[in-house]
Amino acid sequence: MNKIVNKIIKFSVVGGIATIIDFAFLYIFKEFLNIDVIFANTLSFIISVTYNYIASITWVFDVNKKKNKNIQFILFIVFSIVGLIINNVILYILTDKLNIYYLISKVIATIIVMIFNFITRKKFLE
Repeated sequence: MNKIVNKIIKFSVVGGIATIIDFAFLYIFKEFLNIDVIFANTLSFIISVTYNYIASITWVFDVNKKKNKNIQFILFIVFSIVGLIINNVILYILTDKLNIYYLISKVIATIIVMIFNFITRKKFLE
């Protein structure tokens, strides 16, 4: 039980930093560069996922050394793309259809995708 709690804490720290990166770049792209919110979200998500991958395999998950690293990376990217799609769909619905401020919509999308990420990364990286 302690091992999973420790893993959740590490995942939360890495995720927290990735979230800060994601929100900061989203804000910069949207407010300062005037990029469309969905495209800005995609760019910020890619930047944060890159950080998250490196931190996840080096600090959070006990990456299974017997598994093919290329396959693990491909799975990570595939699940990240699925997470991005979920993120963008939620952001689109909440922001464009329900007129919720984009950063509030991003918080909701981030929470949902964070749960998805933990489950898939735990299952496929270890």
